[in-house]
Amino acid sequence: MVELAALADRVRACTTCALAATRTNAVPGEGSPTARVLFVGEGPGYNEDRQGRPFVGAAGSFLNQMLASIGLSREDVYIANMVKCRPPENRDPLPEELAACAHFLDEQIALIAPRVIVPLGRHALSRWFPGGSISRLRAKARRVEGRLIFPLYHPAAALHNGGLRATIEADFRALGDLLASLGAPEPSTPQRATTHPPPTEPPAEAHRPSTTHLPPTEPPAEADQPPPGGSQLPMF
Repeated sequence: MVELAALADRVRACTTCALAATRTNAVPGEGSPTARVLFVGEGPGYNEDRQGRPFVGAAGSFLNQMLASIGLSREDVYIANMVKCRPPENRDPLPEELAACAHFLDEQIALIAPRVIVPLGRHALSRWFPGGSISRLRAKARRVEGRLIFPLYHPAAALHNGGLRATIEADFRALGDLLASLGAPEPSTPQRATTHPPPTEPPAEAHRPSTTHLPPTEPPAEADQPPPGGSQLPMF
């Protein structure tokens, strides 16, 4: 899509915030311009900064495995980040850096028009649920701004805490179930006309899209309250 390519060029040329001075490469994002699913991470890491591509390190390898487990590949989805340049030493993005990049993500959402947006980790979650807890909101579909938001733990969480791997695998299966409930994607090219004459009357039960196949949506949960004794899970 020409518009996405032009947007990527603007990302690479952006010098709005201080991250431009320390980056090697900006990382606009990549994937299908007609993806049904948009994954949104926090920001580029070391490998992403070197290659100019999102999720190419160890966390990216795990993400690829999780996509394959539900019958998807990187070419089927779109992968982007909240900030398009790596924060030094992989620190958390500052509020002004998130604000400077916000319009790029907004434009990507508008151009791709995904059916489902998957925030990966608490920083991406805050775009749709400020102050929300990833542990409470994960793997549940909620409709925000007209789109289904399905938060998941960041893949890097499994690298830091092996006990989370099974949880993340189960959550991706839930994502696969959600996509299946939405039905097959619309064809990207017109179908060939059939050689058979059209029926003289419509089928008895014409198919109508229905939201009854969607998992029930829930209102945003309140910010997570720490459990007694504190939590040992990393919040990505």
